[in-house]
Amino acid sequence: MRILPRLFITALLSLLAAIRVDAASVGFQVIRVPVPEDVPLEVAIWYPTKTRPIARRLGPFTQTVARDGAIAGRSLPLVVISHGTAEWYGALCDTAIALARAGFVVAAPTHTGDNLADQSRSIRLADRPLHIHLVISDLLESWQYHRHIDAGRVGMFGFSAGALTALIVAGGEPDLGTLEDHCRDHPDFFDCRLVRAHASASPPPATASLVHDARVKAIVVAAPALGFTFSPDGLKAVTLPVQLWRAANDHVLPSPFYAEAVRDSLPSPPEYHVVAGADHLDFLAVCSPKWRSAAPDLCVERDGFDRGHFHREFNKRVVAFFSRTLKPIS
Repeated sequence: MRILPRLFITALLSLLAAIRVDAASVGFQVIRVPVPEDVPLEVAIWYPTKTRPIARRLGPFTQTVARDGAIAGRSLPLVVISHGTAEWYGALCDTAIALARAGFVVAAPTHTGDNLADQSRSIRLADRPLHIHLVISDLLESWQYHRHIDAGRVGMFGFSAGALTALIVAGGEPDLGTLEDHCRDHPDFFDCRLVRAHASASPPPATASLVHDARVKAIVVAAPALGFTFSPDGLKAVTLPVQLWRAANDHVLPSPFYAEAVRDSLPSPPEYHVVAGADHLDFLAVCSPKWRSAAPDLCVERDGFDRGHFHREFNKRVVAFFSRTLKPIS
């Protein structure tokens, strides 16, 4: 008589363990999204799956995913990620995986002309919002699993230049005329050196050509580039929920010209976080041990700051924010 309960308990524990594995599994694939009169965008997608994942290398990072596993779930929310200058779709992969494990579909393009291999368009601000618009349309209308996405639950996460992109997509209009005074006063700042490096390229487009996308209902903005270009009038249309992050020791976009400027110009106070001890690149995923020595600029770990610990807390807060702001409409 004692054997049956024991067998039952064993079977139940095995079933619960299997359910936990399935719930935490993440599918991954890379697709191409067409861009009118331009090369297609390379877009990585993470999503819930019941296919068992395996550890795979993704540049300097390691991700445990099921390559091309079948999607699991219906009416899933979508979050689009925009990376920083001279990065690529995998730069924020651990945040993407955390969202996918929580039941989100996550899509991250490599921005043409502003990535690891090619920075020829780094100051063409109009390109990035257009890319995001096209990715959202493709995921909602053409992707093989588009019917599994709830078109009314779309969010965006952006880091650095990607954070600037998120603000524009959400309705922001930067005043690029402020760049001249900013760079006269701060010629050694990263953004000013970037503009000088591309002085021979075509000038930044007029703000009238920037694409906004009302399908985006909430944004997470981490270390926003060109924050000083946004006046209250330039952000008056950004009325959706905003989670804003600043690295306290940001040497790339130093205080108070970027995140603080955005915070002060938003029409409603954002959910605002300042990360003590963090520098700009600490928002990127945690490097694999091999790459910590191979790419010290990307993977540096300073005394007193644990990027892995920070990302565990950061990802929880990002997931919680989107879970709250992209709730199903009852």
